[in-house]
Amino acid sequence: MTHTASWRPRTAPSCRGQQGTRYATPHHAADPYHRIDIRTTSRTLEVRLGDTLIVRSERPLVLYESGFAPRWYVPRADFDDGQLRPVEGQTFCPYEGLCDYYDIGDARRAAWSYRDAYREVDRIGDLVSFEADKVEVYLDGKRLHLEPGQTVVPHGVDRGLDVDEVRTH
Repeated sequence: MTHTASWRPRTAPSCRGQQGTRYATPHHAADPYHRIDIRTTSRTLEVRLGDTLIVRSERPLVLYESGFAPRWYVPRADFDDGQLRPVEGQTFCPYEGLCDYYDIGDARRAAWSYRDAYREVDRIGDLVSFEADKVEVYLDGKRLHLEPGQTVVPHGVDRGLDVDEVRTH
């Protein structure tokens, strides 16, 4: 069963699915067909930089978003201290919120996080995802590669907003 919520920043209720699995399917006013689904998985996600294991998680979430390949998110608690180095600058996504970036070793902006994600996608709030072309991402032992659709291309009327404009609204 799929529930649909109208997308309104921080006001639309999150949805609940069968067996208490919570997921969100927000829609944005500029694109009522844009959809986001978040699922809990029992799969194992590993991230490596060369021979170094950066993180191994047995509790990743997968985010499915219209027009993009699946994105895998892991809890910060699964990282050793110092693995993620915050970098200057944020970007804005009209569906998830303000995004922070992290260097991993010598891989620049190899990871990101929506530390304060919109309520509709709050399950990914403060979790971390990765750029599969900058670090090695493995799902159940199989390496993931950058897929068509994983590169974010700005589009839509709200993609031109800068971070300061988003914070004031």
